[in-house]
Amino acid sequence: MSEDADDRRRPSFRDFNAVQVHLSLDGIEPRIWRRLIVPLDTTLADMHRIIQAAMGWKDAHLHEFEVGGLTYGDTWSLSAERTDDEARVYDAQEVRMRDFSREPGVTFTYVYGFGDNWRHTVTLEKLVAATPAPKKPSCIDGARCCPPEDVGGTSGYFEFLRVLLAPELGEVDEQRRMKRWSGGRFNPEMFGLAKTDKAVRNALRRARS
Repeated sequence: MSEDADDRRRPSFRDFNAVQVHLSLDGIEPRIWRRLIVPLDTTLADMHRIIQAAMGWKDAHLHEFEVGGLTYGDTWSLSAERTDDEARVYDAQEVRMRDFSREPGVTFTYVYGFGDNWRHTVTLEKLVAATPAPKKPSCIDGARCCPPEDVGGTSGYFEFLRVLLAPELGEVDEQRRMKRWSGGRFNPEMFGLAKTDKAVRNALRRARS
């Protein structure tokens, strides 16, 4: 193959229109993770809604992004919770995926629920030149179910799983309570790609309608 032909096949930066994102919930093994394709014009504010849909959270608590030592989020809600001594909050609407480095492997942190403190590592794995250009985010892979909302962070989740899956003598009533509280069918290994992808594709519908 000639060098000219090889150059025609290799996309330039202008051809890239999306980024492949790996999302992983910190502090839990086996890993709870998702892989997403996200348009480059997606803002961090949009990413909040996308992550909520991908993981299965209910968007019931505050959140923030930690990027390069700076905090991004909803400036109104986060600033109301902060003291004058805490770092400034920057507007998540002002940062888009295209603003990050072109080099693969850039990471930042998404924090959800400051009580439970669910920390997610977001990795921008690679730029994508999709045809046609994607107008919506999508989920292409993943594993395992996210913890129930308000379970008490990672330590609370481990205790929840222990009682649910391997209760000690005398914990039968507690196990029944946990089952009812979590909807009766919680399975930590469950992940439905089609259902998750549909939720991710619809994540921005209300925000942009």
